[in-house]
Amino acid sequence: MVQPALVWKFGGTSVADPIRLRAVAERMVAAQRAGHRMVTVLSAMGGSTDELNRMAYAMSSRPQLRELDALLSVGECISCALAALAVHDLGSRAVSLTGAQAGILTDAHYGNARLQDLRPQRILDALDTGAVVLVAGYQGISPSGDVTTLGRGGSDASAVAIAAALGLRECEIFTDVAGVFSADPRVVPDARQLATISREEMLQLAAAGARVLQPLAVELAAAHDIDIHVRSSFTTAAGTWLQEETVFDQPDITGVAHRERESFYTVSGASPAVITAALAERGAAVGSMVRDGDKVHITAPGAEESEIVAALFAAGARVLVRDDMGSVSIVGSGVGRRPGVTARALRTLEAEGIQPQLVTSTPSRVSFHVPERTVHHAVRLLHKTFGLHQDIGTERRRDRVTRSAS
Repeated sequence: MVQPALVWKFGGTSVADPIRLRAVAERMVAAQRAGHRMVTVLSAMGGSTDELNRMAYAMSSRPQLRELDALLSVGECISCALAALAVHDLGSRAVSLTGAQAGILTDAHYGNARLQDLRPQRILDALDTGAVVLVAGYQGISPSGDVTTLGRGGSDASAVAIAAALGLRECEIFTDVAGVFSADPRVVPDARQLATISREEMLQLAAAGARVLQPLAVELAAAHDIDIHVRSSFTTAAGTWLQEETVFDQPDITGVAHRERESFYTVSGASPAVITAALAERGAAVGSMVRDGDKVHITAPGAEESEIVAALFAAGARVLVRDDMGSVSIVGSGVGRRPGVTARALRTLEAEGIQPQLVTSTPSRVSFHVPERTVHHAVRLLHKTFGLHQDIGTERRRDRVTRSAS
C-alpha cells in the first residue's frame, strides 16, 4: 500500500560532500521502498553559498542583486543533480527540479524574496511516475521569469511551502543537530533538547539568531497549520516537534538565542520613513530604531551589512557602522510582559561587567545588545540564571498527534 507523501529537507552540512550526499540518497531510497512517495528539498553543499558570495564581491563591490541571485541559486541545483545520480545508482529513479521547475513563485525582491504561490503539478507528475523528487531549495521564480532567492536558510521555507501545496500536515527538517535546544549547544554544552516547542516561540528564537530554522519557514508553518519535525541527519532518533501551542500563557522560559554580530548603524540625512523605505527596497527590515537629534540609530537583524549600507547610500543618507556588537535574547511565552525577567537578566549581566547598549522586547522575547566579545559569556550566564540547563520537570512534553493519516 502506498503511504502518504513525505517532504524532507536536508541542510548544507547534511550534504556537505559526496559521502554525505550518498547517505541522504540511501535514506530516501529506503523510505521510498517502504512505500512512501518522496519529495526532498536540498540546500547547497556546506560552505558553497558563502564561496559563491565571495566570488561575486570579488567581481564587484556592489553586485547587481538580480545577478547575485542567479549565481547563488546554483549551489542547490548542484546538490539535487548529484543526489539524483546517487539515487539512480542505488537502483531507483529520481528527478531533480529547480525552484522554478517545481512551481515556486515569488515576488521580485532579489535576495530576500517572499513566496507568492506554489504550483506543484510537475512534482505530482514526477511522483506519479514513481520517482524520488529532488527540489532545489532557497529559490523560486519572479513574475518576470527571473531567479530569486528566499534569504539565508530559505530551503526551510521551500520545504514547508511544498508540504502545504501537497496538502500535507507535516514536514521533516534534517540538520546537523539533534533538534531544538534551550541554547546553541556549541556555546552552552549542557543546553537541553526540547521535545516540543510552539510556533511562536520558535519564531522568536529564529528571529533572535537561532539558526535551526528560518523565520519564514515558521511563519509558513503557522499559516498552513503544518507541524515541523527538526531532527538529526545522522541518526534515526526523534528530534523536536514544532507545533501549535495548546497551553495558554505558559510561564516557562524556552531558551536563549544570540547573534554573535549585530551591527549598529548611525544614519544622518534621512528620516525614519526614508530609512525604512530604503531598506524595504532591498527586502530588509529595521529591528530597532532610536532617534537622537538629527541622527537615527538602527539595527537590521539578519541583513548583510553591505546591503544595508548600499541601500542607505542610495537614499542619500550618510552611515556610520558600529560592527563590534552582538545580541542575546531570552525567549518564552509572555516573557516581554514580565518586567521581573528583564530586571533579573540585567542584574545578572551587569554583575559580570556586561553593559547592554540597547534593550528591546516583544511579548515573547527580550533582547540585549552587548559588545560582541561578551556574547557567548552572556548566553551562558542567562541560560544558567534561568535554570534552562536543569531538567526540573518544567519541560513541556505534550503528546503529539501524528496527523498524516487524517
